[in-house]
Amino acid sequence: MKKKTLASMLWTMGAAALSEASPAATLDLYVDRKTQQIYAEPGPGRVKLGTFVQIDEPTAATQTPSAAPADPSPTGSAHLVAEAKPAKPAEKKWFDRISIRGYTQLRYNQGIGGDAADLRSPGDRFIGDNQGFGIRRARVVLSGDINDRVSFYLQPDFASTPSGSSTSNFAQLRDAYADIYFDKNREYRVRAGQSKVPYGWENLQSSQNRLTPDRADALNSGVRDERDLGLFFYYTPKHVQERFQYLVKSGLKGSGDYGVVGLGFYNGQGANRAEQNNSLHTVLHFSYPFKFDNGQFFEVGADAYSGRFKIATPTSITIGGRSFTPKDTAPVNGSIDQRVAVHAIYYPQPFGLQAEWTVGRGPELDVARRQIRTTSLRGGYVQAMYKIDGGSIGTLFPYLKWQTYRGASKFDTNTPRMLVDETEIGVEWQPSNAVELAVAYANMRRTNVASAPYRRIDGDLLRVQLQVNY
Repeated sequence: MKKKTLASMLWTMGAAALSEASPAATLDLYVDRKTQQIYAEPGPGRVKLGTFVQIDEPTAATQTPSAAPADPSPTGSAHLVAEAKPAKPAEKKWFDRISIRGYTQLRYNQGIGGDAADLRSPGDRFIGDNQGFGIRRARVVLSGDINDRVSFYLQPDFASTPSGSSTSNFAQLRDAYADIYFDKNREYRVRAGQSKVPYGWENLQSSQNRLTPDRADALNSGVRDERDLGLFFYYTPKHVQERFQYLVKSGLKGSGDYGVVGLGFYNGQGANRAEQNNSLHTVLHFSYPFKFDNGQFFEVGADAYSGRFKIATPTSITIGGRSFTPKDTAPVNGSIDQRVAVHAIYYPQPFGLQAEWTVGRGPELDVARRQIRTTSLRGGYVQAMYKIDGGSIGTLFPYLKWQTYRGASKFDTNTPRMLVDETEIGVEWQPSNAVELAVAYANMRRTNVASAPYRRIDGDLLRVQLQVNY
């Protein structure tokens, strides 16, 4: 096709169609995306240019030199002029703004040494004697944008077990919140509802992305189910939003976007539990993912929270042949509950390191004094990992994790002291994005906080988990 000016092409194609029309005749023209040819009727791959009308201009005899037409079309000829009628983009329907996803975890623990049958862990109810397969999580996430400034997130879990119940797989709410943005780049927002409390990097990391079966007790013992009801303010610059998003979607096991800076006010009693003392907890969060010139990501940060926590009513226990009911020495508005934590994550590209440490104080059972009083706590973990992209066989993630904790299990009855020293080695295999299989060996030395006399158990476990993402 010979090169022509736009005016010449439009004239050539439109003149015949307009020759028998009135001076006000109109014509719709279309352009082919690939060939760039102009057509007078719609067709596959053609985009509408606009609606054109015929305009009669004065002849050369009546024009002054300065008013002469610039194009070489015949004197007195008709010109095609496009009307300014830009196509209005189709408005998205409500169902186009909503996404549905989720995951299910099938877990199996088998004791292979020591007193494994007597082991108990707050992080996994399937650890112990007479256990078999169990559904650890069965979650469905509904999320989306209500408009440009408001989004929502709703996540129930269909594998919950109420306290004291022998029946599993009840539905329970995990997340129900709205993000309200104050600017078009979504850098400033407030999160209102039940959501994760920004304390502890591993607490914020989804169980769907975490390598190890359970979170470390030192950090996880601070916030029940990692969530609470409140208001949380987050600030994330646009370029950091992109980094947080990449660290999750690339398979590097990121924690998600909880702001470079976060400030929150929440009840403090844990998810799905009513406030008990009309005294809110306050949390402050900092985290920044650095990106080096070679593409390596390194994230560092710190968190802190403070408030007063109302423990469950103490019950009678028997320890060392003595039965007693511990006395709660806290004032009516609850015990002091304060912690500070730091974290550092060198993302697995392919080698990675992850570490967190926390110190603080809170309520704890003092057996010698037969009372529950405020004491100090400390603990943390270090984890090494390696990402192996195996091409057709999928991705392998071998890891080694060590954790320790000296402090109370404040959510359990009588807030007993936990002594935890644990080493775990394992590997996660991802044959596809939809399936993950993890196998681990763990040596556990931990206090059984489920019942008195709160013995410390030493045992070895083989742990297997199958996860299906959808």
